[in-house]
Amino acid sequence: MSPESYAQVSNLLIPTATVIYALAMVSHAMEWALGRAAVAKTVAVKEEVLVASDGATVSGGVGDVPDAPAVEEPASERLDAASRIGLLLTWLGFVLHLGGVVTRGLAAERVPWGNMYEFSITASLAVAIVYLIFVQRYKLQYLGLGVTFVIAAVLGLASLALYTPAGPLVPALHSYWLVIHVSAAAISGGAFTVGGLVSVLYLVKARAERRVLAGGTMSASLRRLPSAEVMDGTAYKVLAFAFPLWTFGVLVAGPIWAEHAWGRYWGWDPKEVWSLVTWVVYAAYLHARATAGWRGRRAATIAIVGWFVFIFNFVGVNLLVSGLHSYAGV
Repeated sequence: MSPESYAQVSNLLIPTATVIYALAMVSHAMEWALGRAAVAKTVAVKEEVLVASDGATVSGGVGDVPDAPAVEEPASERLDAASRIGLLLTWLGFVLHLGGVVTRGLAAERVPWGNMYEFSITASLAVAIVYLIFVQRYKLQYLGLGVTFVIAAVLGLASLALYTPAGPLVPALHSYWLVIHVSAAAISGGAFTVGGLVSVLYLVKARAERRVLAGGTMSASLRRLPSAEVMDGTAYKVLAFAFPLWTFGVLVAGPIWAEHAWGRYWGWDPKEVWSLVTWVVYAAYLHARATAGWRGRRAATIAIVGWFVFIFNFVGVNLLVSGLHSYAGV
C-alpha cells in the first residue's frame, strides 16, 4: 500500500474507534445507572417490609432490614451484562485505535508522534493499553466509564480540532531519543490517568462507606467496587509504576533529546517547567506515603492534583502557551 492509502485507512479507523469507545462509555454509564436504580428499588421494598399488615411500623430503620434477593439478583445480572459489553467494546475500540496509530505511522513513514494530533492519538492509546493490562490484574472494570470518556474525548478533539496531514518530521525531531522520550511519557501518562481515576473513585467509595456506617445505603454499582482500602492500594501501585518511567522519559531522555535538537539540556521552556512540576507532585505523593504514612483521602487528593497538572501539561501548555514544545499558534 502507498503512504496515501495508509493515511486513508488511519483517517477511517480513528473516528470509528472514537465511536466504539463512545458506545463503550454509554454501556458503562448504563451500568452505573442500573446500580442507582437497583438501590432505589431495594429501599422501596424495605420500606414496605417495615410497615406491618395492621398499619403499625416495625421498630428500627431501613438499614435493619436485609436486602431483598428478588431485587438484587436480577439487578446484578444486568449490571454484569452492561459491564461485559462495555469491556468488549473497549477491546474492539482498542484494536481499531491501534490500527489507526500504526497506519498513521506507515503513512508518515516514521513514528506517529510528530505533531499534536499524532501525540494525542498515541497518548490516548497508552491510556487504553494501561487500563486493559491492569483491568484483570487489579480488577479495574469499574474504571470503564472514566477511561472510555477520556479516550473518546481526546480522540474526538484530535479528529475535529488537531488533525494534521501525515508528513515528514521537522529537523529538530530527527532523533531516536525522541522515540524513547515520547514513548515513556505516553505510557506513564496513561498510568497517571488510570491512577487519577482510581483515586477519584476511591473518594466516592470511601464517602459511601462512611454513609453506610451512619445507617445509610450504598448503590449496587458502588457495592461492586473494591473496598476503599483496596482502591487506595491500587492507585499507589499504578502510580509507583508510572513515576520512575516519567522520571526517565521526561527528566533524562527529554533533556538529552533537547540537547540534540536545540543545543541545551534545559532551557526553562514552559513544557519543561510543567513536566518538572508534574514530577514534583507525584514525588510528593510517593514521599508522603513512604515517610509520613499518608493514606486514604490525603494521598488521593495529591494523586488527583498530579493528574490535573499532567492534563494541563498535556493540553494547556501544548495548545495555549508558546514555547519550543508548544503547538500554540501553529
